[in-house]
Amino acid sequence: MDEDCGSRDWWRNCACCHGKLLYHEFCSMGLRRFIQASYFQCARTSGIPKHVRYKPPSLVQWRHSGSCIYKAVIFDMGGVLLPSPYKLAVEWEVRNRIPPGTIKQALISGGENRPWMRYMRGELTSAEFLQEFGQQCSETANFSVPVDSFLSDLTSSQMAEQLPIMTEAVACIRAEGLKTAVLSNNFYLHNGLSFLPLDRKQFDVVIESCREGICKPDPRIYTLCLERLGVQPKESVFLDDIGQNLKTAAQLGIKTVKVDDPEAALQELETCLGFPLRGFVPHTRSMRPTMEIPRDTLQKYLEEVLGGQKTGPLTVRQFSHGQSNPTYYLTFGGRHLVLRKKPPGKLLPSAHAVEREYRVLKGLAELGVPVPKVLTLCEDSSIIGTPFYLMEYCTGLIHKDPSLPGLEPGQRRAIYTAMNKVLCKIHSVDLKVAGLEDYGKHGNYVQRQVQTWTKQYRLTETHTIPAMERLIEWLPLHLPEHQKTTVVHGDFRLDNLIFHPDRPEVLAVLDWELSTLGDPISDVAYNCLAHYVPSDFEILKGLKDCAVTQLGIPTAEEYFQMYCEHMGIPPIKNWNFYMAFSFFRVAAILQGVYKRSQTGQASSAAAESGGKQAEFMANIAWDFATKEGFRVFNDFPATKPLARSYSTWPRMGVFPRRSYVTLAPSSAAHASRAHLILSPDGLPERAQGLYHKLKRFMDVNVYPAEQILRDHQVSQARWTPHPLLEELKDKARCEGLWNLFLPVETDPEARYGAGLTNQEYAHLCELMGTSLCAPEVTSRVAFGKPLAEQGTILEDIAKSRAEIEQARLLVLKAALLMDVAGNKAAALEIAMIKMVAPAMALGVIDRAIQAFGAAGLCNDYPLAQFFAWARALRLADGPDEVHRTAVARLELKR
Repeated sequence: MDEDCGSRDWWRNCACCHGKLLYHEFCSMGLRRFIQASYFQCARTSGIPKHVRYKPPSLVQWRHSGSCIYKAVIFDMGGVLLPSPYKLAVEWEVRNRIPPGTIKQALISGGENRPWMRYMRGELTSAEFLQEFGQQCSETANFSVPVDSFLSDLTSSQMAEQLPIMTEAVACIRAEGLKTAVLSNNFYLHNGLSFLPLDRKQFDVVIESCREGICKPDPRIYTLCLERLGVQPKESVFLDDIGQNLKTAAQLGIKTVKVDDPEAALQELETCLGFPLRGFVPHTRSMRPTMEIPRDTLQKYLEEVLGGQKTGPLTVRQFSHGQSNPTYYLTFGGRHLVLRKKPPGKLLPSAHAVEREYRVLKGLAELGVPVPKVLTLCEDSSIIGTPFYLMEYCTGLIHKDPSLPGLEPGQRRAIYTAMNKVLCKIHSVDLKVAGLEDYGKHGNYVQRQVQTWTKQYRLTETHTIPAMERLIEWLPLHLPEHQKTTVVHGDFRLDNLIFHPDRPEVLAVLDWELSTLGDPISDVAYNCLAHYVPSDFEILKGLKDCAVTQLGIPTAEEYFQMYCEHMGIPPIKNWNFYMAFSFFRVAAILQGVYKRSQTGQASSAAAESGGKQAEFMANIAWDFATKEGFRVFNDFPATKPLARSYSTWPRMGVFPRRSYVTLAPSSAAHASRAHLILSPDGLPERAQGLYHKLKRFMDVNVYPAEQILRDHQVSQARWTPHPLLEELKDKARCEGLWNLFLPVETDPEARYGAGLTNQEYAHLCELMGTSLCAPEVTSRVAFGKPLAEQGTILEDIAKSRAEIEQARLLVLKAALLMDVAGNKAAALEIAMIKMVAPAMALGVIDRAIQAFGAAGLCNDYPLAQFFAWARALRLADGPDEVHRTAVARLELKR
């Protein structure tokens, strides 16, 4: 008994042995109920005690217990998805007084080269087919047969209408995660288009005989269909109304279903697949094995809650999207309901709080926020295993694809505008009136969230994600200074909204599991996640590779601006931080989903890929953290002193043993001494004027002369100064750009130079070190694409940028210390920069030469000259060994 119950033929053995259920009873009851009834009948007759009886397998367990799991269903078109052409032929013959069977005889007789087969293989045009087919039919009927009328009826709108029960079946099959294909013997029409009056979006693969040049029952067309589906023959089911077509498929190992009556065929297909093909509701599927809920106790509960008269069959389907709390669609007593429950098993602290969802939905509904109407909260886990709440099912559209395919640009923008306005409405809710003042803590929301999701991530961590480690350290150090407190949804995105089917109006906001009181800007940032992930992203379809402006969809920046305008608040400057925070939180959530998938608790079929998706999201988060860092860097006030000392080592006091130069406090020209100036825009007005004048001078005079001067240096007259060089010196003197290097301490009245501080001169010196070759270097051509797109070149550019910036900041720091502490006190920084800058320049120039190839060594470009001068600097201002020794001695003295 036990061995039989465990075998894949268990249900058949039980039914055959005891003969208690007939086949039609099996079909009407459904596979699962049949299995249960068969088992208990067998158990009763065998005398096995109830408490030790073998538990009957679940529907999915039974379906997967054999040697085959079906992955695809293949449909014929005429006679399966569409009405049968043979049935049409009979009706047409009656109307046109044609001898019965004339059309069918012509369709099936004549072998592989008969007109009908050649027409379906695309070998005959419509006109050629009608001529040959008409002759064939006329010979059979012994008079002229108007076959053009038959072809017109065959392709009419009435015949081209897909059978509703088949349309529903296809939708149910796809909702379960199986692939679908249409394998049709079709033909070309007069207009040159193929006859396939189906919505191609229903199918993963479409095989048309006229396009492929082969048709059923040729085995090659079945093999082609299987290859494109990516399945084995035994993993597929094929439906057709012609025996010969089915015979060939069966010989290849494909499971076949004969379609004489669509209703009966679907019953047989349900038996094969193990799930119902009726009662389809958009975005739902049959319950997954780990997410099943007991129907009997739930039905009793519904009878009590909805009233004694609310009886009738209970149907339950599971919503296919959503990563956290399992959500189900119910029909009971003529009502359409939604049940949302906690997942089974051990859960993280404070996670999946459906009780909070119920509370916020009830409070917001009373203030006019579009949310589903909640009916009851059940905290008794004995009903279905975990707490749950019920709400009314809201009929409308859910846009799972943020690119909104099929809509016009104006319609797309209207959808995004409506979404933005609803978010503003949520953030404008009066907490006291809604009874939600204690729905969460007030203030420091982002800080608490970072702590919460860091903790949750640590609890579900399965492997090290470098970007998450960096974010966990970075986020607490860059929290927003000011945070408003409102209701926040926590998971506000397009596919959590139900829209009116005919106008851009949000009917309901779903999935409030992560809602609380917090910073509303976090909701806006989270709402923009899709802008930064690709359209083929498995868990959340994105817009990164879409031309959003052409689609009519606002960019993320425009969406933030739209929000600020609707809320009447100033623009959000630090939105990069909020984006980093949002992606960090999603990464932590996905890591939790992945962890639950390993224990069978995840509610989404795509949960197993969550580990990779978490790492992907974390990397995007770190990209935004980097952008925010640059924003803060660029926005740093030029006149605000740094809050820390200019030394990089910990010690008591500020610049001990350093002598400071005393300056007149009223000197505007030297106001920049007291702080580090990172950008030329932060220079005093006079120094800025010199900077811009120098830039113009180089653009007009220096850059155009570079090639002439380089040519002169390799000529026989290279030991004689070129006249152009002397001319440029004169121009520089006339424009006040002479002796810029003389420090103000040496020339306080600016008689001989510009009277600049060391830090001011550092910025001008940086400009004088630029070159005309820079623009020419270009989530040269070699090997078919520009060097700037090559991975190694991109890596070199990144290294060079980082090294230049490091050296630049060290130069600026040394210059500042020379200004505020004196050259002696700045000896360490001066020695370090003399050691670092030439070596850095050599490395950067060497990479540029490598990118230019042999051209980098010739005199057509300045790179070889640059390299020579950079190498000379390592000797001219003292060899590296001297500077390294000086740095080491100064370091040891500390």
